[in-house]
Amino acid sequence: MSRVVDIQDLTITFDTDAGPVRAVRGVSLHVEPGEVLAVVGESGSGKTVTARSILGLLPSTAQTSGAVLLSRPDGSAPHDVTTLSGADLRAVRGRDAAMVFQEPSSVLNPVFPVGWQIAEGLRAHGGLSRAEARERAIDVLRRVGIPDPEHRVDHYPHQFSGGQKQRIVIAQALVLNPSLIIADEPTTALDVTVQAEILDLLRRLPAEFGTAVVLITHNMGVVADLADRVAVMYDGEIVEQASVADLFAAPQHAYTRALLDAVPRVGGLRLRDRSESAEASLARKVVDRDGPAVVEARGLRITYPGRLRTPGFTAVDGVDLRIGPGEVVGLVGESGSGKTTIGRAIGGLTPVSEGSLEVLGIEMNGVRERRFRPVRKRIGFVFQDPATSFNPLLTIAQCIAEPLVVHGVAASPHAARGRVDELLEAVQLPRAFGDRFPHELSGGQRQRASLARALALDPELLIADEPTSALDVSVQARVLDLFARLQSELGFACLFISHDLAVVDLLADRIMVLHRGLVVEEGTGDDVLGAPQHPYTQRLLASLPVPDPVEQAARRTAWEATRA
Repeated sequence: MSRVVDIQDLTITFDTDAGPVRAVRGVSLHVEPGEVLAVVGESGSGKTVTARSILGLLPSTAQTSGAVLLSRPDGSAPHDVTTLSGADLRAVRGRDAAMVFQEPSSVLNPVFPVGWQIAEGLRAHGGLSRAEARERAIDVLRRVGIPDPEHRVDHYPHQFSGGQKQRIVIAQALVLNPSLIIADEPTTALDVTVQAEILDLLRRLPAEFGTAVVLITHNMGVVADLADRVAVMYDGEIVEQASVADLFAAPQHAYTRALLDAVPRVGGLRLRDRSESAEASLARKVVDRDGPAVVEARGLRITYPGRLRTPGFTAVDGVDLRIGPGEVVGLVGESGSGKTTIGRAIGGLTPVSEGSLEVLGIEMNGVRERRFRPVRKRIGFVFQDPATSFNPLLTIAQCIAEPLVVHGVAASPHAARGRVDELLEAVQLPRAFGDRFPHELSGGQRQRASLARALALDPELLIADEPTSALDVSVQARVLDLFARLQSELGFACLFISHDLAVVDLLADRIMVLHRGLVVEEGTGDDVLGAPQHPYTQRLLASLPVPDPVEQAARRTAWEATRA
């Protein structure tokens, strides 16, 4: 049987104002029927550009050479996608190959029911009545695991959870029975439990739908769980190709080894326990860990009021929490468990409904803004997506200087430039980066700049809400190393919110597991993740993919048992 796709000596160059940029350099790849090929590498390595070339989804500024041969379901001679345009490309998309994008909310149209959007592909390729297209949409929703598809087919995207929306996007791709699915970071922003369910669905595609899969990802645990074969890309080139077992057992290229070494593992050596230089040891701030708590909650309850006579929703239900001076507390759980709500309440952004919450000596239940305002400068925030938390019209230096100006420490961003340069150096960014705009920095560089802004006022407490979830593993490793070093030197207390158990295990002194607004387990990383007692914690841990195909197969069996 012929290959589903055969990429031969592909080179892609983009015309930019600064001159031509070669994003892909002589790449050759192929995918066999029913095979899962993972293409891995850092952002900017060319993996997404290579995958998009299979469907001709490159912008008009792209210049392409080489061939991308895509097979047809009817068995006739394959297309060379690089030579197609217009109606010929539209005929290929969805029928011969389809794409699952990273963020389903940006793909699904909020004003149309999901069934209409799935049937749209069927109508575009013709041959089916409206009733027949609806039946096909219901059938494919059922096959991807959407409950009660006969009724949910008429629901809108906002009525589904994040994991269900990802299933709907996969259903859109499957409805025309293509030979190839291209999945571009399909699980990056999902909780580990939802991610495990989506991986289970993707794993079933070759057997149940007869579909080959090209998986674009930077998560090596996902690769170990799902892939048959792996291609590693670096700087637009394929540096290594091997079966998944061979690649993880004996990686040949230095870049592949560096990628695998950067993956955080539960039970690994904590970052702040690793050997430090003498200079770092001398620079470390002395913290009285037995001093008064920075944050202390007793019976904390936070309820969002209902609308139009609907009852309120209790997001946090009787939580006890203590963060001591210089302590890092990790807060883990699924989306909707109440993690971010607690962080927002500590920062004075969400009101406390019942119980007590003391932050830096201020009782937050019923607090007036005038009383809390002086405390705000003692709290720093690191947000999940710095691209949306930075003002795109300001330079990086102006963004970092903003808290200094707002709290009266500096008269203007220009006056604060000396302090800004110190902060940039502290987070290992050149001073010249201060004159750039946010869009001119990479994801990892923006996250470092976000950390610099959070530390501008030497906070006693830092709230970090999913600060590394969208970063490549190598970039994430550098940001986490930097975070651990700065925490050790500056001695700030930290609430680290994440759904990545391995990341929390690397950083936190204590871990708290939240489930539906309740703390179900608490303790050190060894206690909570080494010997979890609560079934929910056990399910979270079993859902976490690890970068080892043999171990991951055993963990998958354990996950299926906990789900059952």
